[in-house]
Amino acid sequence: MADDTSIFIGASRKPDDSYQRAEQLLLQYGNRHGLVTGATGTGKTVTLQILAEGFSNAGVPVFCADIKGDLSGIAMMGTPQDFLGKRAEHVKLDPYDFQEFPVIFWDLFGEQGHPIRATISEMGPLLLSRLMNLTDAQEGIMNIAFRIADEEGLLLLDLKDLQALLANIAERSDEISTRYGNVTKPSVGAIQRTLLVLEQQGAAHFFGEPALRISDIMRTTRDGRGAISVLAADKLMMNPRLYATFLLWLMSELFEVLPEVGDPDRPKLVFFFDEAHLLFDEAPKVLVDRVEQVVRLIRSKGVGVYFVTQNPLDIPEKVLAQLGNRVQHALRAYTPREQQAVRTAAETFRPNPDFDCATAITQLATGEALVSTLEAKGVPSMVQRTLIRPPSSRLGPITPDERRKLIQESPVAGQYDEVIDRESAFEMLQKKARDAQDAEQQAQQQGGGGSRWTIPGFGNDDPPPQSTGRRAPAPRPSNRQTVAEAAIKSVVRSVGSSVGRAIVRGILGSLSRGR
Repeated sequence: MADDTSIFIGASRKPDDSYQRAEQLLLQYGNRHGLVTGATGTGKTVTLQILAEGFSNAGVPVFCADIKGDLSGIAMMGTPQDFLGKRAEHVKLDPYDFQEFPVIFWDLFGEQGHPIRATISEMGPLLLSRLMNLTDAQEGIMNIAFRIADEEGLLLLDLKDLQALLANIAERSDEISTRYGNVTKPSVGAIQRTLLVLEQQGAAHFFGEPALRISDIMRTTRDGRGAISVLAADKLMMNPRLYATFLLWLMSELFEVLPEVGDPDRPKLVFFFDEAHLLFDEAPKVLVDRVEQVVRLIRSKGVGVYFVTQNPLDIPEKVLAQLGNRVQHALRAYTPREQQAVRTAAETFRPNPDFDCATAITQLATGEALVSTLEAKGVPSMVQRTLIRPPSSRLGPITPDERRKLIQESPVAGQYDEVIDRESAFEMLQKKARDAQDAEQQAQQQGGGGSRWTIPGFGNDDPPPQSTGRRAPAPRPSNRQTVAEAAIKSVVRSVGSSVGRAIVRGILGSLSRGR
């Protein structure tokens, strides 16, 4: 059906429900992004599955999240079933071959796949503030914390590093406030409490080293197929903000790492963002604007981003306008908002005179969708009522034993399993505190009596004054630093490094890496 320049999606139908033509997604426009929407149970997961299969066979790596666990079947060969055979006949898929696909399983918690980690520094203050739902004032303090870490060469790798830095900032709040603006201990304390909640929700598994290498989700096999990275997200969805922030971080990492390639003949990577509404729920306008900017610019890096959600209203208009390839499954229209969603979905398609788009959306059967993809010169095709082709891989989840075996045989097996805890801000600040304490104790011992040098005529050799009944004059205040204070300032200055000062952050606040 599809050749090496396109992916076969399904077959469109005439008004009398007879076969019309094959509907395909051109690989050269695969990086023009896409949208897959529809109510629960209408076939979005199968559509995602057949798109991932098509991109993989075309040599394009894929990253997608498995929300319910049933997308994992893409790793195993499909088995013949009557309803699959009938659908293949209806869409004229001949031959209908079954296939297994090269899959790498990932899991932020390390339970159903290889662990995925990122460092606090890589995440950056903007995304971290979004994850923690900080106020504007608290986000300002978070930015100050990252600025101080950069200036003083403090590596922020995991949560305990950030906790230690915040505690240090609270102790130095007066000094820091004079340099960067008001930093109050109550605000720092509120951030620390939020970090504790985040840690209890399992975020501690995500922050640390070894951090994910982008090259490991852009692998191809020896036979030229693209590897499909499947993120186990059923447990992750218990903390939807962490899920959305992680995928946003990954998208920003791709943007910062990958070079400009213009419009390649096929994407370098396709990124499926399931439950996409979580990204935009209660997101501040500045974040939505930056997401829109990344979506618009990442196309020239060869990355296609496909948002998967129930309702097209979940996607802001600025982002929606960037999505060229669209698959709309059935929507229900019982409430005013649902009716508005149907109208919005219908208005985004190029009209087809053979049917009313808004009416068709509410009448689509399971496994049927309205499809519009980019044709020659990037022009959207006329919307077609389409039967989605059956997948070549297994429908439904794999067994735990099958998953375990695939993880053991993975090309990245053993590379991310063990946590690395190298010296970072936590250890550095502890050492500074110990050095300062030792210096203070040493100063007290030197000033506490005993043998010491004296200089004649400077008072050290004078006998104690006789009591005259008058109050002794108060000693003059000294501007000299104590030994402890000098030691602390010296350590702070010495910790600052050119590496810390050279840190540059990208659009979404993640580290801007060298190309």
